[in-house]
Amino acid sequence: MLLTIALLLFATFGANVVMGSMGLGGFLGDVSEMLTLFAATIFFVAVILQKEAAEKKSK
Repeated sequence: MLLTIALLLFATFGANVVMGSMGLGGFLGDVSEMLTLFAATIFFVAVILQKEAAEKKSK
């Protein structure tokens, strides 16, 4: 679940960057783009920590 959210947020960020580089104008502003990437990073770190905890628990 968390990984899906992280991937969706990163895909949103990536789509905004691609649209901006093609000259179509991005749909996110500077601050919202930064917050989207930050949220994707937070969710990704949460997934990694969950996987590490599960691996540690199984040993």
